[in-house]
Amino acid sequence: MPFPSQRPPDESFQTSMMRDGGQKLKRARERLGLRFRDVEEASVKIARTRGNDEYIVALSRLADIENKATIPSIYRLYSLCAIYRLDPHEVLIWYGLTFETLPADAMLVAQERTHLVGFRPESGDAQVPIALDPGLDLTRTVYLSRLIQRWGSLPLMLFKNLDLKQYRYGLIGTEDRSMFPIVPPGALVVIDDSKRRVINSGWTNEFQRPIYFLEHRDGYACGWCSLKGNRLTVQPHPASHCSPEIYNYPEDIEIVGQVTAIALTLEDAPIAPDRS
Repeated sequence: MPFPSQRPPDESFQTSMMRDGGQKLKRARERLGLRFRDVEEASVKIARTRGNDEYIVALSRLADIENKATIPSIYRLYSLCAIYRLDPHEVLIWYGLTFETLPADAMLVAQERTHLVGFRPESGDAQVPIALDPGLDLTRTVYLSRLIQRWGSLPLMLFKNLDLKQYRYGLIGTEDRSMFPIVPPGALVVIDDSKRRVINSGWTNEFQRPIYFLEHRDGYACGWCSLKGNRLTVQPHPASHCSPEIYNYPEDIEIVGQVTAIALTLEDAPIAPDRS
């Protein structure tokens, strides 16, 4: 049931979108001079190669897709894209579906448990400041919003220096307070999976101590680590009032990588319960 402030999707718009997708598939077929029978026979070849009859696009089904706003299954869509030489991501857009909004929509659903994020920022646009006040002094703390002169939309692929594909991403669960207040619940963390060796010493304060993202039999964890022999201790922040966890390494726990950056919100910061 939609919230009172939300409007349900316009059914006529959805039907129009589906019909538009079917018409575009029809034009793609006609440009290649293919008949319904040609498409069906081609899809049968694909189905035999894949060992799955779901890839077959029967004559009647193709007619419904093109003329009755019927949405093709993922297998039939695969066959049609292969036969027509179409980019499946573009075809999905014809039906009003884009994966660029997937990360944003995922953030609408709070997850209590810490987990890895599988989304890769390979495409899409980002709103970034493209003109700053020339008098900006980067050595001082400033209110950056007042110094941004112009915003613009840039493709994520242009951020080559950031090397977005090099890193992995994790989301700290909304109930995971183990590294609070340094890494609060709900924070997005950037993980460098090339840094998996546990460093037992060498830092002078808690902010310099490496934080690791780990995977164990019951899920994921984020915390400081110490390793003695094959005993790995995941140490939470003292202010979190959480207890250390000890694992057999590497049998029971794997180091995904070192946390190198954190994106967080200062709203609704959790209050640690009094356990005295």
